[in-house]
Amino acid sequence: MTEPTVAEGLRTDEDGVVTCAWHGGLSDYRVYHDTEWGHPVRDDTRLFEKICLEGFQSGLSWLTILRKREAFRAGFAGFDIPSVAAFGEADVERLVADPGIVRHRGKIVSTINNARRALEMQAEFGSLARYFWSHEPTPEERPAVIDLAHIRANPTTAVSVRISKDLKKRGWTFVGPTTVYAFMQAMGLVNDHLEGCACRTAVEHKRASFHRP
Repeated sequence: MTEPTVAEGLRTDEDGVVTCAWHGGLSDYRVYHDTEWGHPVRDDTRLFEKICLEGFQSGLSWLTILRKREAFRAGFAGFDIPSVAAFGEADVERLVADPGIVRHRGKIVSTINNARRALEMQAEFGSLARYFWSHEPTPEERPAVIDLAHIRANPTTAVSVRISKDLKKRGWTFVGPTTVYAFMQAMGLVNDHLEGCACRTAVEHKRASFHRP
């Protein structure tokens, strides 16, 4: 029997479930797709970790970063914001020498800088979550259909450009609009699971019941 075809950007996995194709059926990537990507997050540590790792991902694949995530967490004190903000030059040199992470000095220094800026933002807004979720796109700012053509055509959005400009004004670095949009997708500020993906409805339910900070 011929298997039913699925839309471009989707795949039918060995368990017969249709999902976004970008995880490629790789077990760790599939778990990330199913259980993390797009699920709304309000924890400041996770938000800070993700925006920093998206900065490290620039020029690389997210799978590379995902598979180094535990090493990043070990090197950056679990992305505890006050701890990273207190890092000094010795920590920079330690991290530059750490083979478990992406040893990009500029991005390492940026993460420490951004932790200090995050502390300022927490003091101003009460939490990073309150700041980021205040920028959640309205329904009018979202397309009616999320398909591969939309994703390919929109690596940035007006909202991610706006957030990026504001973060840069506040002294954050490695937070371009593409990086910010990838962060928004991952942290659930938008649901970009494609139409037809088994996770899309589950994520929508989570977003509907999510208590915005």
